[in-house]
Amino acid sequence: MKVICISASNILHSGGSSVSMEICGRVDDILSSRGVNCDIIDLRQYYNMSPCIGCGRCYSTRRCAHDEAFNGLYEKLISADGAVFVSPHYAPIPARLCMLLEKLEEITFLHWWKDNGYRSEVYGKSAAIISHGGASDWALKSYKAMVNDTIANALDTIQFKTVAYDEEWGTGISLPVADVTEDGGIFPVQSYDWQAAEDRIKGYMEKFFVACGGKCRKEY
Repeated sequence: MKVICISASNILHSGGSSVSMEICGRVDDILSSRGVNCDIIDLRQYYNMSPCIGCGRCYSTRRCAHDEAFNGLYEKLISADGAVFVSPHYAPIPARLCMLLEKLEEITFLHWWKDNGYRSEVYGKSAAIISHGGASDWALKSYKAMVNDTIANALDTIQFKTVAYDEEWGTGISLPVADVTEDGGIFPVQSYDWQAAEDRIKGYMEKFFVACGGKCRKEY
């Protein structure tokens, strides 16, 4: 089984300590323990990705005529059994993730408009969504509404199947910060309870693994 895990953060100064990349690393560890080949994609490396301009040329090719960075990432999504989207809360989602989703939507919509029975190249693939932000538990429902639900709505158009965590969290999970402090710089310093976060990620990845066709087991 092969899974793509996408870190949607745009923040360059965080480097290897990016929270989104840390979450992707933990997703990788969890899925790898189940024999899954997890390919982590850092969208910060896709600096050449561009917005959709609505030229319509993707109708004949199912690929963007102007964006090879997008096309390469699209091929990875097509070849995978499922995808995990890890996104911080921005306004509401990071720009490169928005570019990726809008192009995937455009390709799918143009074909669906001509043929309502059209199935996209990622039709029925399972998707997981993990959001995070700069606040504690009180903000999680707002992150769900702004980040998880936004991404899930786009994925529904593209014909992915978003994996629910439970009845309340039908569009994935959100992780809170444990503490926010000031160190004299312009950015707040956020710390996470990574053990609690990993427990939540594990529970969600079990559901995602099964949705992708894996065989359930009670414990890792």
